[in-house]
Amino acid sequence: MSLNSDNIERIVKSYVNYLACVKGFSSNTIGAYEGDIKQFTKYILPQEKEIEKIKDSDITRFIQYISQPGIASTTLSRKISSLKNFFRFLIEEGLIKEDPTRVIESPRIVRKLPSFLEIEEIEKILKQPNLEDPLGIRDRAALELLYACGLRISELLYLKVENIDFNGDFLICYGKGEKERVIPIGKYAMDFLTLYLAEARGELDRGRADGILFLSNRGKRISRMGFWKRFKEYCKRAGISKRITPHSFRHSFATHLLEGGADLRVVQTLLGHNDISTTQIYTHITKDYLRRVIRDFHPRGRRNL
Repeated sequence: MSLNSDNIERIVKSYVNYLACVKGFSSNTIGAYEGDIKQFTKYILPQEKEIEKIKDSDITRFIQYISQPGIASTTLSRKISSLKNFFRFLIEEGLIKEDPTRVIESPRIVRKLPSFLEIEEIEKILKQPNLEDPLGIRDRAALELLYACGLRISELLYLKVENIDFNGDFLICYGKGEKERVIPIGKYAMDFLTLYLAEARGELDRGRADGILFLSNRGKRISRMGFWKRFKEYCKRAGISKRITPHSFRHSFATHLLEGGADLRVVQTLLGHNDISTTQIYTHITKDYLRRVIRDFHPRGRRNL
């Protein structure tokens, strides 16, 4: 099959459906993979190749083409993963017989230590929303829940009222790949969540919320950018100068649990990590914390550790 804009569009559309219906990928992952494949097809189209004649050398040249200085190893690794998934799909569909990505290796990913906040910094941020205002009450409840449950921002914003069990004090959220997990809700978060539902959500509801828990002033789901802007303002008011994002609350959740002695496997379950090696990165942070404790408080600890 010769590659042209029409059949490429049709193939990519089928591939996107495959990622959603067969692989069960999240909408964010699907969007990233679709963008990667469109970048590849835009690169390969001018060469007027037949799809079954794409070779590993073509893939290698494409990787060299996108490997600009400064590209993160995680981004490059994802793009290669996108290509591997795409060509496996083409084989399953009978469009090609050999996978040109089979000999392509992903770059070694250098994991950065996630940024997290000290407990005192978290408390300063939590105190910033104005509790005399419906949006402020909403923000306080959202921030409390974000920290209390270690949620991803997408998980928080897609929560529905029905996902909260007020009798059992837990919530049900759906993470990557629509994987369900049950997370207990602490007292502070539950108190502010109850306050939000009793005094603020009704004022924000315009009859088109579709059960969404946290509403914008237009009565719809809060956008990521909208939440980020308010979060950034609260950090500024709290005097937090280091670079953080709402995801830093998730990192802080994991770090503070491990610092308090929580089992790594339990933290893995709460975060929804498939691979414990993803969770283990937080142990590096807690080791640094333990070093600081000994350095600062042990009578013979004031030396280079």
